[in-house]
Amino acid sequence: MLDPVLLRQRPAEVAERLAAARGFALDASALESLESERKQIQTRTQELQNLRNTRSKAIGQAKAKGEDVAPLMAEVAGIADELKSSEARLEVIREELEAIALGIPNLPHESVPLGDDESANAEQSRWGTPRTFDFPVLDHVELGARNGWLDGDTAAKLSGARFTVLRGGLARLHRALAQFMLDLHTGEHGYLEVNVPVIVNADSMRGTGQLPKFEDDLFTTAVGESKRYLIPTSEVPLTNIVRDEIVEDTQLPMRMTAHSMCFRAEAGSHGRDTRGMIRQHQFEKVELVSIARPAESEVEHERMTRAAEVVLERLGLPYRRMLLCTGDMGFSASKTYDLEVWLPSQNTYREISSCSNCDAFQARRMQARWRNPATGKPEPVHTLNGSGVAVGRAMIAVMENYQQADGSIVVPDALRPYMGGIDVLR
Repeated sequence: MLDPVLLRQRPAEVAERLAAARGFALDASALESLESERKQIQTRTQELQNLRNTRSKAIGQAKAKGEDVAPLMAEVAGIADELKSSEARLEVIREELEAIALGIPNLPHESVPLGDDESANAEQSRWGTPRTFDFPVLDHVELGARNGWLDGDTAAKLSGARFTVLRGGLARLHRALAQFMLDLHTGEHGYLEVNVPVIVNADSMRGTGQLPKFEDDLFTTAVGESKRYLIPTSEVPLTNIVRDEIVEDTQLPMRMTAHSMCFRAEAGSHGRDTRGMIRQHQFEKVELVSIARPAESEVEHERMTRAAEVVLERLGLPYRRMLLCTGDMGFSASKTYDLEVWLPSQNTYREISSCSNCDAFQARRMQARWRNPATGKPEPVHTLNGSGVAVGRAMIAVMENYQQADGSIVVPDALRPYMGGIDVLR
């Protein structure tokens, strides 16, 4: 959520910036009209409350003197009726203003390039050299099918399209990747491992920006009258740990990591990456989340992105870092780096990690604050999240980059301690 003071005082400026950077149409005049009405009704509500209190005291004083209180009682009753109506209208206006605010995306950081789509993303760096093959390259589906390890047909029978069953060595490789990432982030990068629920309430989804805008992309579950959501990423429960909290300065930065199942309906992505495991309804990720002091969030963003890069470097996977443009960035982000790993079968780089600084946008939605020692007052924290990295896509990249002519897959050195001595999947 954007700074409410900014929205109240400079709605036209905010609308102009959102239109230029995000292509988002904010009706500044409607916002100004609602805000004007809110001020008027709030002022009148306070006047009525004071008047009611004054007249109520007068009734008590009149009774003590034995005076007729009927006129005062009638006046208080009239005040109460108007006050009730005023309070009801004020609540409606506040809800309308909140609904508008919840639907507004974050303002991009000044360093983010302007652009409508991924074609305007800016490459920042590359690591590694794509391997040259002297035999026909297979994609991960062909490699998995040859060994009976990757089975989309059985998964479709069990659940439908965009699910996968993994067996044998490939299932073990998948597990090894997650364990390797967790050990790396907790042992070397200073993240605290957290095991979180994969079913959360609406408040949690609203706090990180999935609701109300992206409800169609979420899987839901209901028991009786209770509706809950399957998480699209463990960013949601990890970040919401500080919802409605005031964090002490000594606790910052809070760095957390979690390995979890993730669930996405992929609404609007029909026909995109339907082959194999690139875009699934259910997948696994090792997520990184930081809760930081505002002055340190840019440095923390670089640190988090570097932690994700180390995963790919230890696995020997060529990748590039991209700074996303305004039109390709997520709803809650003010700045995002994507890491794209090399996939030989596609002869291109594909996203495997997205690391975002959301500044105070999510914190305002969650009422997540820290006590600034300089002022002694609570202020919004900054929140950051990143994939460290997507487990399934890392497995795809390992399969394709380490494939051999006979269809076998060499296990990267970093994963061998997790594979029980297996160095080649045959």
